[in-house]
Amino acid sequence: MTADELVALFDLAPAGKDCFTGLSPHNGWRRVFGGQVLAQALVAAERTVVGRPPHSLHAYFLLGGDPKKPIMYEVERLRDGRSFTTRRVVARQDAAIFVMTASFHEQETGLDHAAPPPPAPPPDACASAYKALEMLEGPSRFRMKGMLDTTWPIEFRPTDLGRYAPDANRETRQNFWTRIGERLPDDPALHRAALVYLSDMTLLDAALRPHGMTIYDHRLQVASLDHALWFHRPARADEWLLYVQDSPNAANATALVRGLLYAEDGTLVASVAQEGLLRRRGDI
Repeated sequence: MTADELVALFDLAPAGKDCFTGLSPHNGWRRVFGGQVLAQALVAAERTVVGRPPHSLHAYFLLGGDPKKPIMYEVERLRDGRSFTTRRVVARQDAAIFVMTASFHEQETGLDHAAPPPPAPPPDACASAYKALEMLEGPSRFRMKGMLDTTWPIEFRPTDLGRYAPDANRETRQNFWTRIGERLPDDPALHRAALVYLSDMTLLDAALRPHGMTIYDHRLQVASLDHALWFHRPARADEWLLYVQDSPNAANATALVRGLLYAEDGTLVASVAQEGLLRRRGDI
C-alpha cells in the first residue's frame, strides 16, 4: 500500500446523515487491522465537528472485521459544549465490530510540561526491522516477514535488534522509531488519523518481551481488545516518531501496554494505552 492509497483509505464515503463507509486494503489479511478501524472511526467523528481538534479517544474492538466487506461508521453527537465536543462512533459489518468515544477540545493556553524521552539512538543509526528476521527462527520468521510486507507504508526500526535474539534480556519495555514511510499531504486531520493508524503497531510485543516471545510466535493467539490515545501536541506522521512502550501487567491471558510517542526533537506528541489478548493456543 502506498501513501496515496493510505490517504484514500481514510477518505470515507458519505452514507447518510452522520454515517460514512470505509473500505479495507487488499493485503491478504484475514481480519481488518485495528489501526485502520481506529483511524477511519476518528475520520468519521471529525467529519461532524467544526473547528475543534480531538484530544482523546477510547475504543473497544468487539469483533474481528472482514476485510472483504465495507465498514459502516455511525456517528452519534453526544455533546456540543462551549469548550468540549463528544462523539460516539459505532463501526458495523452487519453486527457492531467496534465502538469508540472521541472528545474534541477548543484550543486554550495553560500549564505546559512533558516527560522527557529516554535516551535512544537516532533513527538513521537503527537497522530496519527486516534485520530482525535473521534472529527469529521457524514460523515466527515467516509471520514477521508477512507482516512487514503488508503493513507498508508503516515503517518501524527497533532501537535494539537484540530484543529478537533468543538470549535477549527480558525487560518489560522496548522502543521503536516509526513513521509513515512516504510523504503525506499537509492536512493536520490526515496526520492525526495516520498517527492513530500506526499507534496500534508493535504495542503488544512489549508484553511478550518478559517471556522471551514475540507477537509473531505461532503458539500464541494475539488480539487488541481496546485502545486509548491522547493527542498532546501536533505532529507529522510521516516524520520519525520514537514509540516508547512498556507493559506493567499481564494476567488472565491479557496484558496492559502503555506507549509514549515523541517527535525526533523530543516533543511528546501523544500517549497510548492498550489491553490485549495473549492466549496460548494450547489453552484455546
